[in-house]
Amino acid sequence: MASLMENLIVTLGDLCEEYENLLGLSSKKKPVIISGNLEELSKITDEEQIVVGRINHLDRKRQEVVSDIANVVNRDVEDLKLENMIQMLEPRPTEQQKLAAVYDRLKDVVHREKQMNEQNRELILNALEMIQFDINMFQAMKAAPQTANYNKGAYSTGSVIGVGRSEFDAKQ
Repeated sequence: MASLMENLIVTLGDLCEEYENLLGLSSKKKPVIISGNLEELSKITDEEQIVVGRINHLDRKRQEVVSDIANVVNRDVEDLKLENMIQMLEPRPTEQQKLAAVYDRLKDVVHREKQMNEQNRELILNALEMIQFDINMFQAMKAAPQTANYNKGAYSTGSVIGVGRSEFDAKQ
């Protein structure tokens, strides 16, 4: 059981490092989103995908170790949470401290990553709103007002000024 706990602590430590790498990339992304540099954003996103791949690999490894621990202590793997494992390690205070420290570190870095992702999401949504505003402005500039021409029955003919005319006149 001691080696399984050590494997879990090492795996969780590696997960913390990868999440810290991801947090660093996410914080690099913030000014890139603000500046609208799509090329740099694409590079950062590619780097993030590599880190996420490593995180997924480490998470599978963590699940395997937790499953092995659940078999050793004869508990259901679904009920075996890190908080429970920390409590189970009361007879071994050294391992308990290590597991609690890495657990707190992991919780903190995941929380900070979640906050950074929320900020970046808001920035992207604001950028999309600005793009939509610009598109609407360009469309409004091209739309021409209707004339106030009426026929004998007092119905608007609704002719539009400038429609059917291109911006460039080749005859001139």
